[in-house]
Amino acid sequence: MMARPKPESLQSSPVPSRNPLPLSAAQESQVRDLYYKKVRGHCANEIRDFASCATNRTISATWACRKQRLAMNSCMIQYASQKEQDAAREEWFANMDLRRLEMEEKRRQKVEAEKFFKEWWDIPKSSGQNEEDKAEKD
Repeated sequence: MMARPKPESLQSSPVPSRNPLPLSAAQESQVRDLYYKKVRGHCANEIRDFASCATNRTISATWACRKQRLAMNSCMIQYASQKEQDAAREEWFANMDLRRLEMEEKRRQKVEAEKFFKEWWDIPKSSGQNEEDKAEKD
């Protein structure tokens, strides 16, 4: 497995503003997932307390776990801010080069796996390549 390069060693493009590009829906979804992950990380204890209280309860969780639910909601509201959304977006842009390198590595591994598969099962290459290989062997 290839070692990941350190973020400071990557060449990133200079970005003049904090949110330089409009993102696609899929990219916005990735940013949103980072945002939710950060908020849940801040409120992990409160979420855990509420979940343990609500386990094996249905309707009664509403009033039996009211204290835990209010604590969880107030924590989530505290950290669910525009500041956290901006931090998640900046983190997404900061990791853009790492994601690109990971995708390139996955493509390279896929090509190697396909090559191995074709060699293993003795699958002939396309006709144009097959003639070239015959010419090289002669």
